[in-house]
Amino acid sequence: MTKQGAIITIDGPSGSGKSTISKRLAAKLGYTFLDTGAMYRAVGLKVERLGIDLADTETLGRMLDNTELRLVPGTDEHVRVYLDNEEVTLAIRTAAMGLVASKVSAHPAVRTKLTHLQREMGRKGRVVAEGRDTGTVVFPEADCKFFLDASPDERARRRCAQLLEKGQTADYEEILAQIKKRDHADSTRTHAPLKPAADAVIIDSSTMSIDEVVAYMLERVGDP
Repeated sequence: MTKQGAIITIDGPSGSGKSTISKRLAAKLGYTFLDTGAMYRAVGLKVERLGIDLADTETLGRMLDNTELRLVPGTDEHVRVYLDNEEVTLAIRTAAMGLVASKVSAHPAVRTKLTHLQREMGRKGRVVAEGRDTGTVVFPEADCKFFLDASPDERARRRCAQLLEKGQTADYEEILAQIKKRDHADSTRTHAPLKPAADAVIIDSSTMSIDEVVAYMLERVGDP
């Protein structure tokens, strides 16, 4: 059973369903959904737009000091992302921006900046934080930690289905290759690599529905 004002973390690789499940779990509990991945995507978008070389630590540092990020709950459980007062919710949700996010998230200055912001957002508790290091680095003292996984093939299949549902084209082999590339980048980076926290509950959702995963998590969380 979690305590009042708890912090719940859900980490895992790209395409494992973390965002959808985190939103639903937060909604069921009446908690705030903290989408840390969206924050890295937003920073990646700004880096791309400004053409900043990640090796140029000084310029990157100045950019971070002059960057404002806001996550605003939407009416449909989705989080709206604002970068320097511009809504970038749709602009950051591409496979290409996912790869850019993986690159910028490996930079210590970016991680330090966003980890600080995430901890500030989680200070009041009653938060479901989703990402890749929320249980290991951002909130190591979280009350309940999950690591959500699924096979690369299943994650690629889900992503294709999402794109087709939106009327977009989907190349399964290309998406699978992107997922494997990002998995490798996220799990082998020096700073805050993707891995389960020692006390995390590991869930393989390859053969589970979203509702089944959420129900399982609610059982583990108990009455908040």
